[in-house]
Amino acid sequence: MKTSLILKSALVSAVAALSFHLSASACTGISFRAADGSVVLARTIEWGDSELPSMYVIVPRGMEFISYTPTGQNGMKFKVKYGYAGVSVVKDEFVAEGLNEAGLSAGLFYFPGYGKYPEYKEAYNGRTIADLQFVSWMLSSFATVDELLKELDRVRLVAIEGTSTVHWRVGDATGRQIVIEIVDGRTNVYENTLGVLTNAPGFEWQVVNLNNYVNLYSGGAQPKTVDGVLIHPFGAGSGMLGIPGDVTPPSRFVRAFFYKTTAPQQKTGRDCVMQCFHILNNFDLPVGVEHEPGKSPDIPSATQWTAASDLTGKKLYFRTMYNSSIRCIDLSAIDFSTVEYVSRPLDEAKEEPVEMLQV
Repeated sequence: MKTSLILKSALVSAVAALSFHLSASACTGISFRAADGSVVLARTIEWGDSELPSMYVIVPRGMEFISYTPTGQNGMKFKVKYGYAGVSVVKDEFVAEGLNEAGLSAGLFYFPGYGKYPEYKEAYNGRTIADLQFVSWMLSSFATVDELLKELDRVRLVAIEGTSTVHWRVGDATGRQIVIEIVDGRTNVYENTLGVLTNAPGFEWQVVNLNNYVNLYSGGAQPKTVDGVLIHPFGAGSGMLGIPGDVTPPSRFVRAFFYKTTAPQQKTGRDCVMQCFHILNNFDLPVGVEHEPGKSPDIPSATQWTAASDLTGKKLYFRTMYNSSIRCIDLSAIDFSTVEYVSRPLDEAKEEPVEMLQV
């Protein structure tokens, strides 16, 4: 009994800390298909109030999990069918972004003020799973989006602590991509043919909002003479004049959509991965923009890490606010039937490495 109380207390503390970070969260996701057919999904994760403990995890086949619920670690049990690699936050089990050996990618994005899970009922614990473990369950269990959708109704999502909600992006190696949102206790699934996702409001609203920017296009406006006065662009890129530049989720969705749709197609999956990192540079949140003067946290960036998954090449890439070097986990080089479970911090040293050149 005492051990159970200690576990629950530790869990509540961890989730409370995560909920605090979520209050300053922003995520931006994009995706591409290369000319060779490779499918790549990428995203940022922002936690603007303090450093977010983040680890990379390697999860072998056969490992067993028990989900948390508001009353303890007594929810749905599941066993890992497909080994996977992911980036977790606060606790090893809370995978925020990951890729499995079958080429399924899944990630959670903060969804404040619009989502609402079904009411928690202890009688349903056998099929109840914490929202922060939902990515782990999907990666553990399915090879394709279609397989996931056939089993989606058998689980009940619940927040462990508080009322913060998330929504999810899921994609597979065929290129199919969906968004899962739970609103008023009802699960909604949207085909994400745009390949873009941010936060609130809901995905459908974000797509409709693009109509406000129908005037935007790549390239530049042509000079013209009006009443004898020559009017011309000040510089390149005038076709995008008016694209929103703030860091709110609707504005980031619009920018991500236009940056993605105007980007040239790359030859390979690796090329797409590098393209994603360059595009997502535009969504790095500098410390200070989310805070009143004098109240900014002591961290290098509000964008704590950026990740990209090559679903075809089975590679998970990431970089962090402490180290801009891109690191890669090659899932095809891992034997998930024998590998040990791994959980390690994303950064061994919390300092940006600088290469000194000898002149």
